[in-house]
Amino acid sequence: MTDKYAALKLENQLCFPLYACSKEIVKAYKPYLDELDLTYTQYITMMVMWEHKELRVKEVGEKLFLDSSTLTPLFKKLEEKGYIERRRSATDERDVFITITEAGEALKEKAVAIPERLASCVKLEPQKAAELYQTLYEIIGTLTRKNNGKNE
Repeated sequence: MTDKYAALKLENQLCFPLYACSKEIVKAYKPYLDELDLTYTQYITMMVMWEHKELRVKEVGEKLFLDSSTLTPLFKKLEEKGYIERRRSATDERDVFITITEAGEALKEKAVAIPERLASCVKLEPQKAAELYQTLYEIIGTLTRKNNGKNE
């Protein structure tokens, strides 16, 4: 006899270990990010800014999978800390650019050791980490295409 409710068991959900792992990873980052006075979301935003220097708000949102209701207070906090500047486009006031400041760029030096420090906590073989990374981005790609109405 089959259990018609088997799909509702937590142990049968792919989403739950992904959720729990994400929560634990963010918790593992916390002591390192506390040293920089950053939240995890502020940290990943700064990672994008260190790489690109200047982006439109929309571009940052696309890279981080965040919407404007999350980005606006995030940018406000980072601007208050002196790490970024926001400015409206001269040609379209709806378009807002985010630019990293000198202080934001200087923070990069303090953050450079964080990935290695966290990797020593996770202890995942490089090949397994690469496979997991690829699998997660495949899932993200599938879900974002589906959520954007582009079923394949």
